[in-house]
Amino acid sequence: ILKTLNSWFWWENIWMPVNVTWAHFVDRDGLVFPKPHQLYATIPYAFVLLIIRFLSERYVAIPLAKALGIKNVRRVKPQPNPVLESYFRECSRHPSQSEIQGLAKKCNCTVRLVEKWFRRRRNLEIPTVLRKFQEAFWRFSFYLASSIAGFIFLYDKPWFYDIWQTWVGYPFQTLLPSQYWYYMAEISFYWSLLFTLGIDNRRKADFLAHVVHHLAAIGLMSGSWCGNYVRLGTLVMFVHDTADFWLEAAKMFNYAHWEKTCNILFIIFSIVFFITRIILFPFWILRATLYQPTYYSTTPVIAYFLFNGQLLILQGLHLYWGYLIFKILKRFIFLK
Repeated sequence: ILKTLNSWFWWENIWMPVNVTWAHFVDRDGLVFPKPHQLYATIPYAFVLLIIRFLSERYVAIPLAKALGIKNVRRVKPQPNPVLESYFRECSRHPSQSEIQGLAKKCNCTVRLVEKWFRRRRNLEIPTVLRKFQEAFWRFSFYLASSIAGFIFLYDKPWFYDIWQTWVGYPFQTLLPSQYWYYMAEISFYWSLLFTLGIDNRRKADFLAHVVHHLAAIGLMSGSWCGNYVRLGTLVMFVHDTADFWLEAAKMFNYAHWEKTCNILFIIFSIVFFITRIILFPFWILRATLYQPTYYSTTPVIAYFLFNGQLLILQGLHLYWGYLIFKILKRFIFLK
């Protein structure tokens, strides 16, 4: 069964144009092609990023937070109580008054002690401001570094200025070392975010959207790597990263209560977000993936529909987050 599924997954008609097979993707005559097996390296690279994250959060983010006036508030842990802990995890974090009275009788203690236990236990679930600052600092650092690296890798490439150049010579476009490391870093980063979803600060409003986004990003980048859509892939990554570090910087100053700086950074983020995600992405990137392939071939491969489906999912998330950003800006402008 696995062999059959594997042969179906790597069927040439899914990934590449007519009369092109996997045998054509063997390195030759100075041409280097991306190899699917190279994606396995993103898993150990993700753990390397987690180590870098731990070190940067501990030895850079914490001193920076203290310099900005953010204190590490130590919360009081409740007394160990297996009965209350089991109820907290399996039943309710906010028991009613009658439930509290029943638990007090079961534990042979007062109602006030049970209320205090649940209050302290709930507080442990809320991340401290310092923890939020550390997460924002790590994301800011990566997005800023990837944006700078992406610009350095792309500014002298013809497809950065002429989107039609992404298809010239396809699929026999050589893989550049800069493209390899750009892809490895981005995919590894999103793997690392998935690995830490359970311990990172969970935002109830858009937690599911983040999960969908991370999975779609990994699937899209991995698929574009296998099909050698690397030129377009690097443009998609660059368009996404250029807005994100502004948001993380705004969060950092928000946690430090630098209100004016936070507001200025959020306004810059909003402008960059709407330019890159609401204008450039659909009218530049999606135009290159939806329309231009039909110009080069009248029989689009199955990957055409798979990749564009994922890109349209990302655009749907852009519109959803754009709506949330617009609501915040509306309150900021009209309600102060």
